[in-house]
Amino acid sequence: MDILEEATIFENAKMSHMSTSDRVVASREAKRLILAINEIYKKTKETSLMDAMKRLTVKKKRIEIRLKGRPDPGI
Repeated sequence: MDILEEATIFENAKMSHMSTSDRVVASREAKRLILAINEIYKKTKETSLMDAMKRLTVKKKRIEIRLKGRPDPGI
């Protein structure tokens, strides 16, 4: 399967009602996809690849916030 197809499937996957271990796996999968797309981007400099990496990064950050918890608003 093409890496961009995998990224699209990952982007469209539902992330609700996941266990902690599912979130860890999803975060690692997002990182793998981002790094793989980055390798292709380095060679081609296609803007669509950069857009895909940005979307995956946003989804990865949401997953990681849920894993780590929100930071204390300040003391």
